[in-house]
Amino acid sequence: MKIILASNNAHKAREIEQLLPQGVQIVTLREVGFNKPIIEDATTFEGNALIKARTVFAEYHQPCLADDSGLEVNCLNGAPGVYSARYSGEGATDETNNNKLLENIKGKADLSACFRTVLAYIDADGKEHLFEGKVNGNLTLSPRGSEGFGYDPLFCPVEFPNKTFAELSLAEKNKISHRARALMAMNAWMKTES
Repeated sequence: MKIILASNNAHKAREIEQLLPQGVQIVTLREVGFNKPIIEDATTFEGNALIKARTVFAEYHQPCLADDSGLEVNCLNGAPGVYSARYSGEGATDETNNNKLLENIKGKADLSACFRTVLAYIDADGKEHLFEGKVNGNLTLSPRGSEGFGYDPLFCPVEFPNKTFAELSLAEKNKISHRARALMAMNAWMKTES
């Protein structure tokens, strides 16, 4: 079965393909020739994932998958949340987002946070399915590590309380990450459907 991933990230496509049942082929938007802009203007991860999946499904009428994810910080009432990628404004980079986050958590006692992913899958019949993955942890007050991206240098998962995501190997991170957990839920569902 072929599933169109609402992304141009070939690395993400291969990672997803490895976590789904054998015989599932993930293709990117670039591979199918889709290059229209997709406006993610929902206020929830679920909403943005569905916008992406619905846009691609409307074009191809084939199974498609989209994800939206971000960091939710408890002392910031869940921010940056759905705005994680553009937390520091237009032209945001990982560095500017991390700097803004560090500024906003300065002096806070509660540094607990979670990474959350929502996958939206639309099957060949146009039915929509949502799968969620979440990993809890705590923030550090200075970046550590050189692996990963985004807020990884500031986030220590509960499974590795003394290591940030950016200090873990890709294999270690992929066992516990929010995306991996959402994909495991989707994988389990797909096995029951086949």
